[in-house]
Amino acid sequence: MDKRGGKASPSDINGIGQHPRTSPFHPPPYLDTFHFHFFRFIEMCGIFGYCSYLKEKSRKEVLEVLCQGLARQDYRGYDSAGLGADGDKPGEVFFFKEVGKVAGLRKQIASSSMDMKKTFISQVSIAHTRWATHGVPSIANCHPLRSDPTAEFCVVHNGIVTNGAALRLVLQKRGFTFESETDTEAVAKVLKYVYDSHPDRKTVTFTDLIKTVLKELEGSFAFVFKSSHFPNEVVAARRGSPLLIGVKTDKKLKVDFVDVEFAGQDSEDVKADTLQPTSPSALFASPSANPKVLRTQSRAFMSEDGLPQPTEFFVASDAAAIVEHTKRVLYLEDDDIAHIAEGELHIHRLRRKDDRNQSPAQLASTRTIETLEIEIAAIMKGKFAHFMQKEIYEQPDSVVNTMRGRVNFDTNQITLGGLRAYLPIMRRGRRIVFIACGTSYHSCIATRAIFEELTEIPVSVELASDFLDRKTPIFRDDVCVFLSQSGETADTILALRYCLERGALCVGVVNTVGSTISRETHCGVHINAGPEIGVASTKAYTSQYIALLMMALQLSEDRISLTERRNQIIAGLHAMPAQIQKVLEMDSMIQQLAQSVADYKSLLLMGRGFQFATCLEGALKIKEISYMHSEGILAGELKHGPLALVDENMPVIIVMTQDSLYPKVQSAFAQITARKARPIVLCNEGDEGIPANAKTIRVPKTVDCLQGMLNIIPLQLLSYHLAVNKGYDVDFPRNLAKSVTTE
Repeated sequence: MDKRGGKASPSDINGIGQHPRTSPFHPPPYLDTFHFHFFRFIEMCGIFGYCSYLKEKSRKEVLEVLCQGLARQDYRGYDSAGLGADGDKPGEVFFFKEVGKVAGLRKQIASSSMDMKKTFISQVSIAHTRWATHGVPSIANCHPLRSDPTAEFCVVHNGIVTNGAALRLVLQKRGFTFESETDTEAVAKVLKYVYDSHPDRKTVTFTDLIKTVLKELEGSFAFVFKSSHFPNEVVAARRGSPLLIGVKTDKKLKVDFVDVEFAGQDSEDVKADTLQPTSPSALFASPSANPKVLRTQSRAFMSEDGLPQPTEFFVASDAAAIVEHTKRVLYLEDDDIAHIAEGELHIHRLRRKDDRNQSPAQLASTRTIETLEIEIAAIMKGKFAHFMQKEIYEQPDSVVNTMRGRVNFDTNQITLGGLRAYLPIMRRGRRIVFIACGTSYHSCIATRAIFEELTEIPVSVELASDFLDRKTPIFRDDVCVFLSQSGETADTILALRYCLERGALCVGVVNTVGSTISRETHCGVHINAGPEIGVASTKAYTSQYIALLMMALQLSEDRISLTERRNQIIAGLHAMPAQIQKVLEMDSMIQQLAQSVADYKSLLLMGRGFQFATCLEGALKIKEISYMHSEGILAGELKHGPLALVDENMPVIIVMTQDSLYPKVQSAFAQITARKARPIVLCNEGDEGIPANAKTIRVPKTVDCLQGMLNIIPLQLLSYHLAVNKGYDVDFPRNLAKSVTTE
């Protein structure tokens, strides 16, 4: 049976849902291109842990590894950083915490009186960059957070524990006092409470304690735990927030997997391995001293002679933090608990093997140790001043990578391998529902019209959060398409699970191979845009735009009447990279234009038809990084309210590229100039219908449904230069993160 309840055909293996754990670098068939060169998880906070075994390291070396691991995750945006490392005495932990960047953390370490030459044969250290959710950025709220003043347990955390306030209240009634405003501190204190309450502390394992605590937690999270009671051990766990483990040994690993230790099959085994019971009246019940667990052989990284070999483990929320140390990594699934001790890595499962909510990937009996194909150069700025600038300039290449292996320009054929088995189902669907957030939502708006034109299937576009709030009706003959650059956007994932429960065919369009959306959808397309570090999405937008166009073209290939229209669009795709390059050559002119509008407090962008999405996305970019109020307006709605804003003091950008709606946009242009506006006109090269005295941004002409890809690039450049002129941090705008992994 397939995931939608029908009989699975042999070709159904193209769907990710039919696979066990698939390697991001030997991707599932729906990620049909072979040009994967980067894989990463993108989060709001950055986690990094370092555990070395039989590997002599000085304290200075350990702290540098931690700081560098955090620095590699800079692009998420964060407001504070901290780390916890082994002290001079057994069980002692030294903390360094700083509001601001990792550079401040390094200065604090450099000025410390600690003995930096002290060496460790084995040690565990954890580090974190924080994006404030519970409590303002401060030293007190900075991770790692401890269970008590002696730091019996300390933890770094990514995500939100939604019942953190309730846990805090229960703990306070039991005499615990809190040092921070965070939800994370409650987790550390729950851990201490469970340990103190355990009937036999000598037999309880670190993993047993973590299992008990995790059963009490609600929300989305990734944790790394360290304890003075379990020296040189580390436990990592995830639910909703990505986490991976890098493995580095002096000799080549003999195996490329780690066994998963599931709970036993009968109910008594399950009771023994989990918290008993989970009712509020039994909160914090201690785990059984003798859990019955069906254990398979786990992974001890031994040398050829069977003796333990020096091993280093790196735990992180992003592959970029690990790649300079090792390219051998293991990705944890939701509800995995990883225990590292004495050079061994054990993977435990928190829930029952037959839990209906778990995916085949989660239920696989092993976790694959994979080889990263990322290079450090891929995440470096190179000759560019900012990542965003670099990514804007990468678009001629990124759109080629999106099309490579999929578009045959000689035969005018589109082949998206991941959709092939599902095309008949998609064509029979009664409607297509696009579900996304932010920039991904705008790429859906941009391509909705061409989808409807080519497929003649009704298309709706939904913001994921609103879609969930409305409890939107979804049926088995709906096709739901989920867009996310990271593949980890919380609202979009929740909407995906909502649609899966209702039997709809779910299609993923993501940039991150192996992400949650890529694993949980039936089929999909990887946009292959490459690493996007800047918080404000640029090249992912144009690549999503092309991916959706290719999807519409492939769905319509059985309609002979549309052959000429399809061929016209495919020819436009062929010319697109060179045209984008031509637009980028206007950068210096756009820079001057940015100076002319920099002093205004607000900016209007208007267009209609295919260009409404261009206005929405352009306005979002300006808001995101220059903090200037901007609004995208549908030109057809001008007389229904927005025209009241227009006067000589309101800068307006009007998109007037030539298509079937050009006369109507000319009418809007006349309306605003009659109100003394002096608009900046984004128009096509050679358009003589624009008044000679008007400020213009002239871009090459292409097919109407592709024009938005060229039109957005000047607006990306404009937002970039506005932010640079104001001295703002372009790559890390305030209050924003690369991917919103909490609701």
